Amino acid sequence: MRILMWRENLEDVPEFGVPAGFGLRWHCPGDEAAWLRIDRLANPGDGTPPDLFDRVFGADLGLLARRQCYLLDGHGEPVGTATAWFDDDFEGARVGRIHYVAVVPEYQGRGLSRPLMTAVCGRLRELGHCCAYLATATHRIRAINLYRRFGFKPLIRNEAEADAWAGLCPSARSAATLCNP
Repeated sequence: MRILMWRENLEDVPEFGVPAGFGLRWHCPGDEAAWLRIDRLANPGDGTPPDLFDRVFGADLGLLARRQCYLLDGHGEPVGTATAWFDDDFEGARVGRIHYVAVVPEYQGRGLSRPLMTAVCGRLRELGHCCAYLATATHRIRAINLYRRFGFKPLIRNEAEADAWAGLCPSARSAATLCNP
């Protein structure tokens, strides 16, 4: 089930540096293929369609260069990504959005999503966003734990969402942000 998480401000974001042998960079022309490859490898059961990148992010290279981050391996190849995106009408406001955090399987479990999260949360703040949300799924326990470490809390807007969070974490109801954010 799809669930939402909310961070009411982008102050005091945890700082995680990039480990030795890895690097970060922002989107460059041609990265669309790298993004699709990362998404397909990180989410093999999702059936990533070839036009997903264009549908989600569009073709504004200037916007992408400011908002889409890539984790690079020691050879400069993208092995992870996260995007400091936005939603022009989330609960009636323009809000920052952490979007499509993914690391290819062979690099998962090494804490490499943390520097990506540090980078994109910082970028959202630099771009004038004061808060952020993200969407994930109940089966993505490792991702949920990462987001919670970064100060994101359950966003519960109805009983179905409350039930989903209660199934994940019995204390989620009391720790949840009850909408409106």
